[in-house]
Amino acid sequence: MAVWHGDLHKRKPTGGRRRPYRKKRKYEMGSFPTETILGETKRKIDRRRGGNLKVRLLSASQVNVSDPKTGRTETVKILRVLKNPANKDYDRRGVITKGTIIETPLGTARITSRPGQNGVLNAVLIEPS
Repeated sequence: MAVWHGDLHKRKPTGGRRRPYRKKRKYEMGSFPTETILGETKRKIDRRRGGNLKVRLLSASQVNVSDPKTGRTETVKILRVLKNPANKDYDRRGVITKGTIIETPLGTARITSRPGQNGVLNAVLIEPS
């Protein structure tokens, strides 16, 4: 089953009913969110509109961590997911999205990439406060 992003089901700005004048179109079709979790690295490639490809990261065990002070970037193992401010449920389940706080051997880091959209995990070290 797919997600539909059409607006035929919505009401008019005046509050009146909008009656569908056609059926659903493929270009109005969306997709379910990719919930990246901790585990062996797995990717899924989706064909999108215009023949473009979208790489979705299903699970990952490593992350590219940048240190803003030195400017160095290293690929390190993810020890655990500390917090996901995007969603309380994601926080509980350990789903990795943009903004997620993770623990690495270098210290705590915040995810700056969108793993479900571009298939890569980048993060920036954050100072303990």
